[in-house]
Amino acid sequence: MGEPRTNRQLFELLVRNHWLPEELAASLHGMVGFRNIAVHGYEIVDPEVVEGIVLHDLDDLLTFVHEIRARLGAAPAR
Repeated sequence: MGEPRTNRQLFELLVRNHWLPEELAASLHGMVGFRNIAVHGYEIVDPEVVEGIVLHDLDDLLTFVHEIRARLGAAPAR
């Protein structure tokens, strides 16, 4: 597949090689951006944005895990 230089590029490689659907990769791209803000302190983190992510977007992370595990032939996560 190649070696990604960035976290975002990782998702692009996974889409290009049919490991992830494009819609999921787009959502994960956004999460990488949020992670950079939260971890590196680029901006002030709005607590309402964090709450929205926790309440509405964590399923995308679970879907990511499911997709990768399915490609690797692993048992589904419980």
